[in-house]
Amino acid sequence: MILVTGGAGFIGSNFVLDWFAQSEESVINLDKLTYAGNLENLTTLKNDPRHIFVQGDIGDAELVGKILAEHRPRAVVNFAAESHVDRSIHGPGEFIQTNIVGTFNLLEAVRAYWSGLAIAEKSGFRFLHVSTDEVYGSLAKDEPAFSETKRYEPNSPYSASKAASDHLVRAYHHTYGLPVVTTNCSNNYGPYHFPEKLIPLMIVNALAGKSLPVYGDGQQIRDWLYVKDHCSAIRRVLAKGKLGEVYNIGGWNEKANLDIVHTVCALLDELSPRSDKKSYREQITFVTDRPGHDRRYAIDARKIERELGWKPAETFETGIRKTVRWYLDNQGWVSNVQSGDYRKWVEKNYASRA
Repeated sequence: MILVTGGAGFIGSNFVLDWFAQSEESVINLDKLTYAGNLENLTTLKNDPRHIFVQGDIGDAELVGKILAEHRPRAVVNFAAESHVDRSIHGPGEFIQTNIVGTFNLLEAVRAYWSGLAIAEKSGFRFLHVSTDEVYGSLAKDEPAFSETKRYEPNSPYSASKAASDHLVRAYHHTYGLPVVTTNCSNNYGPYHFPEKLIPLMIVNALAGKSLPVYGDGQQIRDWLYVKDHCSAIRRVLAKGKLGEVYNIGGWNEKANLDIVHTVCALLDELSPRSDKKSYREQITFVTDRPGHDRRYAIDARKIERELGWKPAETFETGIRKTVRWYLDNQGWVSNVQSGDYRKWVEKNYASRA
């Protein structure tokens, strides 16, 4: 049995679903169910006894301790985090509380549990911390991609809070011997992605006839990783990763944001044309950039390929087509996640940028 935290969010729920597609091993799924946590992502597991869902916060050390004592998992995979840069700019407090204080409380509970295990269980235990490439800061156009030895230079409250959590995980390994591994991934995309992020926002707005807001000149570059590839990489690191090590996970797909939007528009033109036969590109609007917007991220994923034999299965072209198709086929899910809180957020973030 393993414990997955944040397992009702975008990446976490994909991981849980993918885990059961590959394994019979049970999962305890701990999620606070904030706006981005959605049990509808896991409806196919509703009657599956292997999936044990607990609503709760990683910052609740007493609850986490009870879960660990009762279920005795052999590993913890920590996805739980506040993860949206724009939200961190508007309100950094929640990011500090969840990503730093919450990770600390989780580590403390896990350390107490791990310390009490029998020798064989103790040596086999793993704590896998899922993090982001944003902790490394921003790259110039001609700089080499982020390697695992790149200095941390976070530029937003979100990335700073994740950097702090990474340092805590490292410290618990160095100081207490807690058996940890950390992964830093590039931008994920795919099914169940909450529509505040670039790709799902473009799909949802396009189909609704709304504007497609592009920050600044749209030339911010990111590496894009299909979420199911990310899940397979995490499984590999959990099984084979060296203790105390960091593994960067990327898709080898550097793309400018505007190019991403153009690709989404082209796929929608093909798969769900506008009634007037015009291109969805006509809905693109350029809006005021966000403060401190990092210009480029790029992941050097050679270490995980060299040491663990992992590389992505999807190209961006295959992954983005699957993603657009999923949103077209799951309009009910999209409607259900667009609550009043979501609409208020979109209005708050984009209205002043027009």
